[in-house]
Amino acid sequence: MRPKHLSLFLIWGALACILFAGCKSGEKLYNGGKYDAAVNAFVKTLQKKPQDAVATQLLPEAYRHAQQQHEERVNAALRSNNQLKWEAVRSEYRTLQQLYNTIQKSPAALRIVQPKDYSTAITGAQENAAEVRYDRGIALLERGDKMSARKAYDEFVATLKLVPDYRDTKNLRDEAFERAVVRVVVGDIEVRSMYSDYRTNQFRDNLASNLQQRNNNRFVIFYDERTARNANLRPDEYIALRFADIMIGRTIVDETKKHLSKEIETSSYTDTTGRVIKTYTTVHGTISVIKKRVESSAILDYRITKLNGNHLEQVLREDRIPNSYTWTNEYGTFHGDDRALDLGDRSLIQGFDRLPPSPPEIFMAIVHPIYAKLEQDLQQFYNGHY
Repeated sequence: MRPKHLSLFLIWGALACILFAGCKSGEKLYNGGKYDAAVNAFVKTLQKKPQDAVATQLLPEAYRHAQQQHEERVNAALRSNNQLKWEAVRSEYRTLQQLYNTIQKSPAALRIVQPKDYSTAITGAQENAAEVRYDRGIALLERGDKMSARKAYDEFVATLKLVPDYRDTKNLRDEAFERAVVRVVVGDIEVRSMYSDYRTNQFRDNLASNLQQRNNNRFVIFYDERTARNANLRPDEYIALRFADIMIGRTIVDETKKHLSKEIETSSYTDTTGRVIKTYTTVHGTISVIKKRVESSAILDYRITKLNGNHLEQVLREDRIPNSYTWTNEYGTFHGDDRALDLGDRSLIQGFDRLPPSPPEIFMAIVHPIYAKLEQDLQQFYNGHY
C-alpha cells in the first residue's frame, strides 16, 4: 500500500474508532440509566454518522425514558407540601427543554424523535413559583420587624429572578430593604482630659468610612455623626466613644554609673630564645548612663446602644480598649581612659539628650492602635450580630 493510501486508511480508521467509541459511550450511558447523557451522546453520534444503527435504535428509547423520569419527578413535586415545589418543577422542565433543543439542532435526530416543547410549561411554573415567593414576601413584610423584613427582601429578590417584572415586586423589594436596614451612627468622640484640645473627629469619620467599606452585611449602614446630623437621620443604633483616661508625658529619668576596667597590651619584645614577651596595663574609666522615659497611656470606652426614636432601648455591647506608649532615650557621659570603652559603651556616649515627641505626636502614637482594635471589634460584632 502506498504511503498516501496508507495515510487515508489510518484517518478513516481513526474516525471509525471515534464514532464507534461515541456510540459505545451512548449505549453504556443508556444501559446505566443515565438517559439525559445518553440522548446527548446519541445526537452527537448522529451528527457525525446519520445512519448509525445503534444511535438510531436507542435514541428514541433514551429520550422516552428521560422524559418519563423527569415528568415523574414533576408529579412527585406537585404532590408534595413544599411551598417552593414550583421551583423544582421548573428545574425539571428546563432540563427537558434542553433535551428538546439538543434534538432540534440535529436533522438526523429529528427524523427519528419528535421531542416535546416545554417552554410553555416552564413559563407557567415560573409564574407559579414567583407568586409563591411574592406571597411569602408579603406575609413576612406584614410582621413589621427587621428580621422578617430581611427575609422578605430575599423573597422579593428570588421573585424577580424568576420573573423580572413580576407585579410591584421591585417597589416591595426596596421597601423591605428600607425596613430591614440598621442605620448605625458613630458618635463624636468625647475626650475627658487636659488634652481635649486634640481633635479626634477625623478618626470618627475614618472609622465610619472604613466600617462601611469593609462591611459584609448589606443590612447595616454606618454614618458619622456629622453626616447623620446634617441629614436629620434617626439612627437605629448609636456607637458612643469616650476616652476615659489619657495620660501623656510622665517623664522618668534614671541615671546609673558603671565602672569600666580593661587590660590592654602596652608593648612586646622578643627575648634571646625567640619568645615574644608582652606587657600589659589596666585602664579605668566611669560611664554615667542616663535613661529617659516618657510614659503615656489612654483608655477608650465604647458602647453600642439600640435606640427607639431618641430613647435608649438596649445596650448591645460595651467594652474598653487600653493602650500605652513609652518613648525612651539613652545616652552616656564618660570620664577616664577611653581605651576602657567597648563598642556598646562608645555608642552610648555618642548619644545626646534628645527632646521627646510633642504631646500631639504622642497622642497619635497611642490612639492609632486603639482605633485599629476598635474597628476590628466593631466589624466582628456587626458581621456576626445580624
